[in-house]
Amino acid sequence: MEYYRSSKHKIPGTNFKEVNKSAQLIFKQLKSRTKRTPYIRSKYFKKEKIFLNLFWEHLHQKQEKDRTRRLKFYDCTLDLIKNCTLNPITRENFQKKDELLHRFYGKSINQEKFVVQIKENKRTKRKDLISIYPE
Repeated sequence: MEYYRSSKHKIPGTNFKEVNKSAQLIFKQLKSRTKRTPYIRSKYFKKEKIFLNLFWEHLHQKQEKDRTRRLKFYDCTLDLIKNCTLNPITRENFQKKDELLHRFYGKSINQEKFVVQIKENKRTKRKDLISIYPE
């Protein structure tokens, strides 16, 4: 298993309010670049757009403790998506056959491991960040 070494630290904080404030500032900067859906471009997918809105919807379905744990890796995740050229583990979504799930593995500067999951629609080729979680 190859891990992308992120040049970013985990977002500091002990509760969801602190971590969310920092993550929202980062998201706000990305959001201000476009009038439409916020995205970042991925080196692995040949500079195609990875949309970020679906992640926030998915995050708010989790309990607060889990949200905090996942959101701490948000900055590292954006760095991974932008710069990673390592091959992910790609599988077909077992619930929806017209979707592919790409799993990227990364490490923060502190050597803490995390996983980033990106969903790709086979028909439209649209890619969305779905999930971040510590390994």
